[in-house]
Amino acid sequence: VLSGSSDVSGVVYFSQGCLGHAASATTVSGTIKGLDASSSRGFHVHELGDATDGCMSSGSHYNPLKFNHGAPSDHKRHVGDLGNIKSNSSGIAEFSFEDRLLSLKGPFSILGRTVVVHEGTDDLGKGNYSDSLTTGHAGGRAACGVIGTP
Repeated sequence: VLSGSSDVSGVVYFSQGCLGHAASATTVSGTIKGLDASSSRGFHVHELGDATDGCMSSGSHYNPLKFNHGAPSDHKRHVGDLGNIKSNSSGIAEFSFEDRLLSLKGPFSILGRTVVVHEGTDDLGKGNYSDSLTTGHAGGRAACGVIGTP
């Protein structure tokens, strides 16, 4: 469940086939509302499941392999780099996609970490900003939620 200091809110689900076998892709689906109309917003898993100071307590992008920031299709990227979600003309993003690096089991599990929707568009590490290779220049944190089990 996502919330924050902005009007952005929603629910994100993570599921993994083969009873969570680490080699199977993880499906990410959800609905997020309160976004700007027809916009793309950075969407990432951050390293800490801590909301004591709102979304700022979640730390950096989840990056156990110490790669530069990148697109979900890049071979080398942060495990938590999920690219952008896109809202419709009403500011609602409905999405479902698979990710090959996310896992709900094993040493790089995302359980207990935080999913974050950013205030800006993720440049996928391809921009010319000083933070493109660390955050994708995606801006502040609009909403977040700790990833748990049902």
